[in-house]
Amino acid sequence: MAPLKLSASTRKALAVHIGEQAGQELAELLMELIRRVEELERKKVDVTSIVPEERRRPASRSTR
Repeated sequence: MAPLKLSASTRKALAVHIGEQAGQELAELLMELIRRVEELERKKVDVTSIVPEERRRPASRSTR
């Protein structure tokens, strides 16, 4: 998968439309979210169910 990033034109559009400081903050937030998603994708593992779905016990419900 190609790395995600914000282009210079996207950063400029943010600055023009919502202001320089707010655009910078939003761009930094987006870049941090992208970094976290990429990290999660790298660490992702497949989980294989040991007990077939139909045999699993339903979660207990408390009655009040």
